[in-house]
Amino acid sequence: VEPCGFFEELWKPEITSCGLALLWSLFGACLVAAVIGYKPVVIVHGLFDSSGAFVELLRFINQSHPGTNVSVFDLFDRSSSLQPLWKQVEGFKAAIYPIMQNAANGVHFICYSQGGLICRGILSTLPDHNVHSFISLSSPQAGQYGDTNYLKYLFPQFMKFNLFHFCYTSVGQRISICNFWKDPHHMDMYVNSSDYLALLNSERTNPNSTVWKKNFLRIKKLVLIGGPDDGVITPWQSSQFGFYDDNETVVEIKDQDLYLRDVFGLKTLNARGDLFLCSMAGVEHINWHSNYTVFNTCIEKWLV
Repeated sequence: VEPCGFFEELWKPEITSCGLALLWSLFGACLVAAVIGYKPVVIVHGLFDSSGAFVELLRFINQSHPGTNVSVFDLFDRSSSLQPLWKQVEGFKAAIYPIMQNAANGVHFICYSQGGLICRGILSTLPDHNVHSFISLSSPQAGQYGDTNYLKYLFPQFMKFNLFHFCYTSVGQRISICNFWKDPHHMDMYVNSSDYLALLNSERTNPNSTVWKKNFLRIKKLVLIGGPDDGVITPWQSSQFGFYDDNETVVEIKDQDLYLRDVFGLKTLNARGDLFLCSMAGVEHINWHSNYTVFNTCIEKWLV
């Protein structure tokens, strides 16, 4: 482990006793990181985000796990986050893979909102990944179906009940949100048209499903974080693999077909004791990564 780079600048002959105390404090932080050996953390942002949105989360990590190598990539930022999810998977995979190769003990993923689906694509298609904790932070893992401000901004001429007319077309599937738009009243169209989520969930015939499941199950922990006051992920239980039936009644994760049939490993993870749900009220969607209570309760313990 390389020493922290700030020692040379701090070590001056005229250093004061106060400065010396700071020096030893910083030395202690580096020593702790070196001895404990915190795994690198990779953060993948969501729709319309960029790396700048995660300043608070980086601060939380560095305070609780000093010396941790944290990477947030400026890839598919802002409007570029609307590009097809498979394209984003390949872009992020190329950026993240070298970090994995240099981390003998593995890495952690914190993947926010749409980024949680991108991370699932990476984990499913990368046979030699070494992700320890996959922390899915308010991500529409089971799909999205709701009239939100994001929807009104992107598709002002549509509402949730008629967006399927656009999303379930070849043109619609070129836009990321349509890759996980899941209309419970038009499931046949979703299954036949979705180029991304229906494949990940094996709701659509996927010749790679067995391999993808094996790849996904290389993770050691799956942490699903969400809450009822999110305001964007709809239903909010989608962040924990719950979703609507055709009456728009939420069916929780353990009653979902994809769990019961263990199509990509959720039931296996639960049997292993490696599936964790963390629900918090009072947190709006844009605040999950800057809320210290969320970090302290749902994230911190999994970054070792």
